[in-house]
Formats: sequence, C-alpha cells, structure tokens
Amino acid sequence: MEVKVTRELKEEIKVLILESLNIPDVGPEDIADDASLFEDENLGLDSIDGLEIVMALQEKYGVRIDDQNQARFILKSIDTIAEFIAKELSKK
Repeated sequence: MEVKVTRELKEEIKVLILESLNIPDVGPEDIADDASLFEDENLGLDSIDGLEIVMALQEKYGVRIDDQNQARFILKSIDTIAEFIAKELSKK
C-alpha cells in the first residue's frame, strides 16, 4: 500500500515542532521540507529538542519511536518525519 504524504501533514508537523519547542521567531515557511533539522541555521536543534519532538509526535499522532538510531533517521527532516507518520497512520 502506498503511503501518501500531504503538504498539510508537513505543515502540521512544522507547526507542532515550533510550538512544542517554543521557537517564536521562525515560521513554518522558514523550514525547508528536506533540510536537516539539526543542522538548519534557523532551528539549531540539539538532542534534548529531539526528545521533545519525539514526545510531541507520540502525543499528537499516537506513534512510537523507541529506538534511538531509528529516531535519528526519522528526525532528519520534515520529509522523513512526515513519511514515518503517514506510514504508521496507514497501519491503523
């Protein structure tokens, strides 16, 4: 089954990240879908931020990210997060 990643899902994820990390000076439009979240000059996230994002994704979408290596890959960019969320939601 093909997993559909929508523009709306990506925007929703961007807003979730900005709100959960309380980043007021950056808008969803400032985050490129394929940019590395941890190397992006607008965000400059660290491992604590990554943990916050994982918790926010789990709360909002009911997905589990238990493996640290898996989390590192999933949290690489908005694209990789959206693909993971869409795939997990399609299983439900």
